[in-house]
Amino acid sequence: MKLYLKFDSNIAFKKIIQEQLDKLRLNYDYLGFAEIEIDDAVSGSEMKELDTCLNLYGIQIVETQKSVLVQKIKDAIIEMVYSEDKLPISNSAYLTDKLKQRYGYLSSVFTEITYTSIENFILLQKAERAKQLISTNEFTFTEIAYTLNYSSVAHFSNQFKGITGITPSAFQRIIKKRRENSINLKE
Repeated sequence: MKLYLKFDSNIAFKKIIQEQLDKLRLNYDYLGFAEIEIDDAVSGSEMKELDTCLNLYGIQIVETQKSVLVQKIKDAIIEMVYSEDKLPISNSAYLTDKLKQRYGYLSSVFTEITYTSIENFILLQKAERAKQLISTNEFTFTEIAYTLNYSSVAHFSNQFKGITGITPSAFQRIIKKRRENSINLKE
């Protein structure tokens, strides 16, 4: 039996963090997306154990100030792309408002640490979100283009193809074919 899952990454993330911190019996406050304040002094061995446990889920503890800022930028972009009903018109205004920093500074730190631009990271996240929306079969390409703030379906399709190498229609056909094949295998 094959299951198709729909999930909220924020809830999954919070649950993983809660389980791991509770397992180590650490008192903490969840300050917001990907930001936790541990109330107690944490020994080196406890920190290493926490880091090891979180790494199993692809979660890393960020340590340098610039790395922390880059992570906050990524988190804000992911939150924007996955949580908003419709993306804001100005990504730079959204990030500036969310992180209370000048966009030029955010952009330069992001590029310095990641070797890519904020705009490129946003496009990658939008492509991943589009794949998720296409896979659910609940939205038309027009609705997806609108939600992800593309000026037209053609613009959305061109950007999607530029990132993934295939058009949204081709991606949809692949998903449909995989589902049909998995159903045929069961019969």
